[in-house]
Amino acid sequence: MDQRRVVFVIFDGFQSLDLVGPYEVFQHADRFAGGYACQVVASRPGPVRTESGLPVHAAHGVAELDAGGVDTLVVAGGSGVDRARHDPELVAWISAAGAGARRVASVCSGAFLLAAAGLAGGRRVTTHWARARQLAREHPDLRVDVDPIFVRDGRVWSSAGVTAGMDLALALVEDDLGREVALTVARHLVMFLRRPGDQSQFSVALWSAQPSSDPIRAAVAAIHADPGARHGITDLAGRAGLSPRHLQRRFTAELGVPPGAYVERVRVEAARRALSEGDDPVEAIARRCGFGTAETLRRTFHRHLGVAPSDYRDRFRSTLRK
Repeated sequence: MDQRRVVFVIFDGFQSLDLVGPYEVFQHADRFAGGYACQVVASRPGPVRTESGLPVHAAHGVAELDAGGVDTLVVAGGSGVDRARHDPELVAWISAAGAGARRVASVCSGAFLLAAAGLAGGRRVTTHWARARQLAREHPDLRVDVDPIFVRDGRVWSSAGVTAGMDLALALVEDDLGREVALTVARHLVMFLRRPGDQSQFSVALWSAQPSSDPIRAAVAAIHADPGARHGITDLAGRAGLSPRHLQRRFTAELGVPPGAYVERVRVEAARRALSEGDDPVEAIARRCGFGTAETLRRTFHRHLGVAPSDYRDRFRSTLRK
């Protein structure tokens, strides 16, 4: 099998996991099935400082690494991207390498470098949620979607921050070598196999505070254990050992949202996973996830995501097939 040349671009102040996570995915895939040769390039060869201060050795500098023959170009992100995207030599190399590559990818704020190199114009991209507004403001030609953990638009792939780069790399491996190889890699790296690309960056664990007392922790645990179960205020109050009124007040104070809104968000996430990972009818998913009817699920999906459940499933699967 011909080896695919995967080149990772780093710079002073890059996020170390943006390199190490995807690099390990490709290296494990090569170990199990062959087909990848990975290289790391920076403005110049030698030690490159990550944003946490960890030194990483770049074997190649852009002045001596051939920009031709790259199969997959992966650009890391990190706080140093603001300086890196104004490095004309680095940006020119990314532009040349990306122009001839089969596909280009960015992790986190690496999307700024893809944009600076002219490789993402007119594409739908994502980035770390904290940099999305800036990316959209500075590059109005991009269609910035802050929600997904990774996005594919033609040959341009992009991911959210940090660990999402591993999900992106796993999807790239699956695209090349198939699901079984990707599954093997995921198992060895103790990863969730291909978190859906359209899964939100803003999972419940991220957008809500964490409960600070045992009664509220008990209520939250019950919601996550079975999103489709009865989780009315009286049910949750019973699990927490509180009166409904006291539960409502404590829950809202500790998590920042009322119980009903929290339950609905957890159920939406459960339905998203079910739609993207299986073929169950929408009606069955609606019942299992606590919505009761497909129409209730449809209305809730429109309110949270702006799409119908069936459209969400089609969008996710068409993204994987591109």
